Amino acid sequence: MAMPHHPIAVIGAGLGGLTLARVLHVHGIEAAVFDLDASPSARTQGGMLDIHEDSGQEALRAARLHERFRELVLPGGEATRVLDQHATVLMDEADDGTGGRPEVDRGDLRGLLLGSLPEGTVRWNAKVTGARPLDGGRHEVTLADGSVFTTDLLVGADGAWSRIRPLVSAARPAYSGVSFVEADLLEADVRHPVTAEVVGTGFFFALGAGRGFLAHRETDGSVHVYVAVRAPEDWLDGIDFTDTEGAKARLLEHFADWDKTLRALISEADGALVPRRIHALPVGHRWDRVPGVTLLGDAAHLMSPFAGEGANLAMLDGAELAQFLAARPGDVEAALAAYEEKLFARGEAAAAGSAANADLLFRDDAPQGLLEMFADHG
Repeated sequence: MAMPHHPIAVIGAGLGGLTLARVLHVHGIEAAVFDLDASPSARTQGGMLDIHEDSGQEALRAARLHERFRELVLPGGEATRVLDQHATVLMDEADDGTGGRPEVDRGDLRGLLLGSLPEGTVRWNAKVTGARPLDGGRHEVTLADGSVFTTDLLVGADGAWSRIRPLVSAARPAYSGVSFVEADLLEADVRHPVTAEVVGTGFFFALGAGRGFLAHRETDGSVHVYVAVRAPEDWLDGIDFTDTEGAKARLLEHFADWDKTLRALISEADGALVPRRIHALPVGHRWDRVPGVTLLGDAAHLMSPFAGEGANLAMLDGAELAQFLAARPGDVEAALAAYEEKLFARGEAAAAGSAANADLLFRDDAPQGLLEMFADHG
């Protein structure tokens, strides 16, 4: 039996890979998407995203989904509040509806993209274990179930630990020096009213030297919290997260002299705590043109989350790659060269900004650096 062949194979059904497939579909070009998850609902998709006017929203316009996206926006989600460790409110900006970064639930956005694709575009439970170049820019891809297919254009949209990246680059993500522990306060206004009042309706920062809380409202009324600590890479290994109460106690040691309403973001958390080290690729990561393969999103320019650019750039990458391919039918290499030229410049600028923001957020005089940044951008 002949080996299956796909003219365009996209590895990863995250926001970037799905945007690529959708914008290709808009232009009448078919793509096959492969994802390791067993189904679209195999795992939760994370929290809220602020979708930027000049990147994520541009991608949604190219995908002809912008009006439907606006229906998913969380009212009030662009409100921003900054506190110090004593819970003194130093900045409190309401969402007046005129901002360019509306908040939307990541799962809702992914659902919008998935629903816009022809049935069968995404192959679920299709984990890539290897890929190798063939002649003429084609590649052979092997899946965990032992099946193999070939493709004329292989796109790695498979995130931080991409299986496709080694085809073009030896770079690997490195620990950024910051670790997160994620927590949730469910039905916040009812079950955690004092904490909910402190956090407010949108995005919330409470910062001190080398540590802090970042939190935001979710569409289901919960508060999602990121406890951030500048720490050695092995710090999280010393905490037993199977013992939630014990893990809370260990975390609270880092906030011993903080206001009790802020400590409650840890002590009152519902359910398990989720540890996460923040990794990044080198700022300015790029590669020489390799026939028949490219990357987008975190696979290409993984950065810390402190500029809010990751999902936005992944979607813009996907949309622009599709547009370059549609504009150059029959000349994939010219399309990839044009795409990567823009990708590299955009990724370098965003990664540099994100790294700078990480330093600024957790400075010894925090939250002063963040307040200065907001004042400069105001």
